[in-house]
Amino acid sequence: MAVQRRDPQEPFGLHAHEFSEIVIITGGQGVHITGEDTYGLKAGDTFVIGGSRPHDYLDLDKLRLINVLIDTDELAMDVSDLQSLPGFHALFTLEPAWRKRHQFNSRLQLSPHELVQAIRLVDQLEAELDERSPGFGIMATTLLLQLAAFLSRCYNQTHNPKSKSLLRIAETIAHIERHYSDPISLDELIEMSGMSRRNFLRAFESTMGHSPIKYLIRIRIRQACKLLERDDLSITQIAMQVGFSDSNYFSRQFRSLMGLTPRNFRKRNLIAAG
Repeated sequence: MAVQRRDPQEPFGLHAHEFSEIVIITGGQGVHITGEDTYGLKAGDTFVIGGSRPHDYLDLDKLRLINVLIDTDELAMDVSDLQSLPGFHALFTLEPAWRKRHQFNSRLQLSPHELVQAIRLVDQLEAELDERSPGFGIMATTLLLQLAAFLSRCYNQTHNPKSKSLLRIAETIAHIERHYSDPISLDELIEMSGMSRRNFLRAFESTMGHSPIKYLIRIRIRQACKLLERDDLSITQIAMQVGFSDSNYFSRQFRSLMGLTPRNFRKRNLIAAG
């Protein structure tokens, strides 16, 4: 995790990272290029650059920006509550994937007041990382989560038509995250999205890498893994608690995704925990 301020941003050359960046444009103007496409930038524009995505800045006119760099592989962070926010999925997953289709018009655009609040959170994060006082790790992680949650809420409140179209899909993802243990039907998700069945399935799978039902199963298995780390619930109780009505079906799906049975997963984790 790191904070970098570009005041002003200088031409850097087309490059990619192994980490992700939250980019907040704080002033001036410029053009963001991603190898194939170019997009204009102005103060308040906020977006996420995923790892391995090439990009650069050109036609710089006093462009100022803040980069918050995150190595998600190294940063142990529980974002489960964030995943209940449609804006989180829209900002961090959907908008980067749909950038070319929407010509970058689905990006988050902070109001002046929102920009001030975002900068204040970044200032606090940077101070923790610079001073490295005892406990700075948890403080910095907490501030990063606050920043991500704040930006996600801002995206939730957008009036941008392109952003709203992403939010409809993001709402179905957040619905799955919030209600994974309840019965959820594909028809329910399609109705929530306001899209045709074909367009919804194609859009969901192209951005999330799985069909909605397969994504739901993965969320349920992820939650089951957490419960299996304890030994006070039976396999059947855990299956029911995460939304499976059939413990045999749960075990088959678990083994398909995790490579071992729920019982063996629990045994392995209990042995590892001593």
